[in-house]
Amino acid sequence: MSRLNPTVLALCAAALVAGCAGGSTSTAGSSAGSTRTASASSTSGTASSPRSGMSFFVTSANPGQGANFGGIAGADRHCQALASSAGAGGRTWRAYLSNPAAGGGNAVNARDRIGRGPWQNAKGQTIASSVDQLHGENNLNKQTALTEKGEGVSGSGDPVNTHDVLTGSTPEGRASTATGDTTCRNWTSGTDGSAIVGHHDRRGLRDDDASKSWNSSHGSRGCSMDALKASGGAGLLYCFAAD
Repeated sequence: MSRLNPTVLALCAAALVAGCAGGSTSTAGSSAGSTRTASASSTSGTASSPRSGMSFFVTSANPGQGANFGGIAGADRHCQALASSAGAGGRTWRAYLSNPAAGGGNAVNARDRIGRGPWQNAKGQTIASSVDQLHGENNLNKQTALTEKGEGVSGSGDPVNTHDVLTGSTPEGRASTATGDTTCRNWTSGTDGSAIVGHHDRRGLRDDDASKSWNSSHGSRGCSMDALKASGGAGLLYCFAAD
């Protein structure tokens, strides 16, 4: 049997070492690439994760029929749908709306249907810790009254003012006993009528309590989209997670 030349053996060994080193470098590069990809994936997932902690928002849009939501139940469905679109549909969402007693039925008070709190916006800022605080010294203002998308809502002083938010409520969060329509016919009219609105930015034409009220500032000029816009609104609602 022939013997291999020692020089040839040395050359082969050197080649093997070089090949292993090259393979090791390639593997390390591949591993680093995988790490970068995984990291990017993780960051992307975090950025698009559902707003599971959100429990309050101002609706980003009106369904298109002014103050006609098909009643309070329809307004609740609108809140639920927008919450679901933002990844927070696993909770029970309610529109902050009141109804006066009608047809022998009992009045519906907005404060009684939104849970006990606390409530946080899409950025985790606390709006109020309880129903009493919500109707007292709360943290609801232009900076914190965000939509389900985490966006601000234009208000007084902006090119387009949409600070009117439909509530049909007194400052205490109860149905109004005033004469005349205060809820656009129990939230079924998109034409005639009027509804009590609040100012999400806590600003108005005067420096008084009504102008600064988030839930009971004045009556709208009508119930259609055009009439609501003329009043300084866009048919928006406050939505609260009741659970």
